[in-house]
Amino acid sequence: MGPHAQADRGRFWTLVLVSVGLFMVVLDNLVVNVALPSIHNDFGASVQALEWTVNAYVLAYGVLLLTGAALGDRFGRRRMFVAGITLFTLASAGAALAPSVDLLILARAIQGVGAAIVTPLTLTLLANAFPPEKRGVALGVWSGISGIAVAIGPLVGGAMIEIGDWHWIFWLNVPIGIVLAPLAYRKLEESYGPKVPVDLPGLGLASTGLFGLVFGLVRAQTIGWTSAEVMFSIGAGIVLLAAFVRQELRTESPMLPMQFFAKRSFAVTNVVSMAMYFGMFGSIFFLSQFMQNVLGNTPLQAGLKLLVWTGATMIVAPLAGIFSEKFGARWFMVAGVSLQAIALGWLATEVSTTQTYGSMIIPFILAGSGMALVFAPSASAILNSVRVDQAGQASGATNAIRELGGTFGIAVLATVFSGAGAYTTPQAFVDGLVPALWVGVGVLTFGALTALLLPFGGKATVAEGEEYEELEDGRAHSSQPLPAAN
Repeated sequence: MGPHAQADRGRFWTLVLVSVGLFMVVLDNLVVNVALPSIHNDFGASVQALEWTVNAYVLAYGVLLLTGAALGDRFGRRRMFVAGITLFTLASAGAALAPSVDLLILARAIQGVGAAIVTPLTLTLLANAFPPEKRGVALGVWSGISGIAVAIGPLVGGAMIEIGDWHWIFWLNVPIGIVLAPLAYRKLEESYGPKVPVDLPGLGLASTGLFGLVFGLVRAQTIGWTSAEVMFSIGAGIVLLAAFVRQELRTESPMLPMQFFAKRSFAVTNVVSMAMYFGMFGSIFFLSQFMQNVLGNTPLQAGLKLLVWTGATMIVAPLAGIFSEKFGARWFMVAGVSLQAIALGWLATEVSTTQTYGSMIIPFILAGSGMALVFAPSASAILNSVRVDQAGQASGATNAIRELGGTFGIAVLATVFSGAGAYTTPQAFVDGLVPALWVGVGVLTFGALTALLLPFGGKATVAEGEEYEELEDGRAHSSQPLPAAN
């Protein structure tokens, strides 16, 4: 086999393995929501305990994403990817076997730790394996696989519960992990970030600061935004994150170089991604419940009907990845977030206790297509705004910011929902859903306007070991040729 064929085969394996890893993590986060009533029936769990079966995962995941990326750079990306998959698989078995809701919550938290290691490394391993000119197709496939997981998550969860019981949503991960971990160890090439000391103060401040912020956001849904516990938790989180920024500006080996945010494409893309996760995932949280609680669908029926939304993501994401590499990310991201805002506005004007599924199909397709137009181009914009050896840090930061956006979206929209409506009757649910959707529209509109600030034109590409000057057309100015990818 020639060197080119060998390199292509290595890239193929990298794309397949990281996509499967991402698929497993994303799928698991979504299937749990439809299982909550079954878990409640088995354990007699309180509403707050049920909430923590979701929140424990989100907390561990959101807090440790930066840490996962830093560990991969330091100890080897392949090694930590395999370790993350192994931990996630063991925790999935633990969740399936959990004899009480408390142990289930603990297993979910450990799953979140494994997922936080895996997620940023999927993007870093891709960036390391593919040269810039081939990266668009790879990112499109990567985004499409993630879209498939989003698409079939509710469907798989509903099907598992109807065929067996809620334990099977966790058992599903075990055979995938058993096959994936040894394959990844054999087929992936090992790579490292810059050989610098681990920024332990930065790790500590980022982890505790994000924990305080996320903990406050998820607790606010239960005990209210003005409670002392929530205000103290969010306040402490903000202070610790400010201390983290100060630490990163002063240290010689930061885990998250603050100069990333001085680059317009990096800063703007993160604001747009956060706005998208806030608006869309906060809205999806309630729309999936609307389909079951108001329109009377079973979990399986709701999952099937949501395929129109999430199926559009599968189809559009690979195309968006390919074309955004050629034409630049700006207009794809502007169009994508705008389509999502239009879709939610459409749904907000139509939603009622007697709404038909047919009236939801077009806005569902618009929303799914809009999400897909943002996923791959935003990943491409982030990777193209930093050097190859900085991809792990940039990916970890972007994923953490997105997760915070989604968590904040659910918390804020839940507050809006509770202020205007309730779960007591179908009409009360609709009364709360409508203003919540309009808040999502407002945040997405802000995201679309922010996306206009992205540089024009083609992609920015940074050679390893070089600083760069970001030009108005979005390209990088460099006097040296780009190195070949590993």
